Amino acid sequence: MKAKLTRKTKETDVALSLNLQGKGKSKISTGVGFFDHMLTLLSFHGCFDLDVAARGDLEVCAHHTVEDVGIVLGQAFRKALPHEQRFKRYATAFVPMDEALARVVVDVSGRACLVFHSGQLNQKVGEFDTELVREFFQAFANNALIALHLEILYGENTHHKIEALFKAVGVALRQAVSEDTGRSGAASTKGSL
Repeated sequence: MKAKLTRKTKETDVALSLNLQGKGKSKISTGVGFFDHMLTLLSFHGCFDLDVAARGDLEVCAHHTVEDVGIVLGQAFRKALPHEQRFKRYATAFVPMDEALARVVVDVSGRACLVFHSGQLNQKVGEFDTELVREFFQAFANNALIALHLEILYGENTHHKIEALFKAVGVALRQAVSEDTGRSGAASTKGSL
């Protein structure tokens, strides 16, 4: 349940390792402080060990860096799934962060889909463009081949809203990839995901 991948383009250079059966330890360095914080939370609450070293064209903006980390993390997630596919597949998580509440529903299905309802967010948290939250999760879902339904139900503080969302994704993914001891194969009538 481990994967190590790299991606190098003219815009970014990303090296990432992921252990889905980790302890929630992380070492994150993307050059985008708020994004590093969110990835650390996702790792911790998912109990995934995650190392990310990314360099990107931040002089342009953080878009390429955030999107490419999402691509590589999605690919690593897909690669790290157990080959026997004896995991629960579905999960739901509600996570509060003070006054904010996020709901995440995931299906580790082998099919990519993102449904994203964030409500109103401030344009920025510090220097971070909040529209990049959707870009990250779109890249992640597309490359992990999962259905990911994300919703910020309410809240006042944009930092809290996004933080609740990343924590909820970690919690839901942890549940979805946990072993389903009652199955002898994949959680699908087709016999394979």
